[in-house]
Amino acid sequence: MLRFVLQNGDPVLRNKCEEVKTFNKELFALLDDMKETVRAERGAGLAAPQIGVSLRVVVIDVDEGYFELINPVIVSVKGEQVGPEGCLSVKGKQGTVRRPDKVKAEYRDRHGKKHKLTAEGFFARAVCHELDHLDGILYIDKADELYDLAED
Repeated sequence: MLRFVLQNGDPVLRNKCEEVKTFNKELFALLDDMKETVRAERGAGLAAPQIGVSLRVVVIDVDEGYFELINPVIVSVKGEQVGPEGCLSVKGKQGTVRRPDKVKAEYRDRHGKKHKLTAEGFFARAVCHELDHLDGILYIDKADELYDLAED
């Protein structure tokens, strides 16, 4: 089911999210809805608070594949990259943001199984961006500059 993506100014986007403790059909439905929504919106990722759910859940859909990260934690970072970012919750804007070039993260899948992930380049940027959402941080809080996107 497609979910409505909250926009900047909604207080839910500024909440620190709760850890997922129960891996059940409600979580599966949330993840399925998030996948459908991120693809319909043509995004690189989506965090649960962006659809009004204050849980530590993100989905990432990039060239490296589609990932579901539950209770994710970045365990190491390396290097630096500076580049453009946008957000499904900040429509019509883009900003220049400094991020690590490589990140290693640990997370659980939809069944509660532990996994490790190494991401580089744009994939690392997406991981950092989405995990920030889980702590109530938007990319506009970190952007060196913001600019309006031209309307289609």
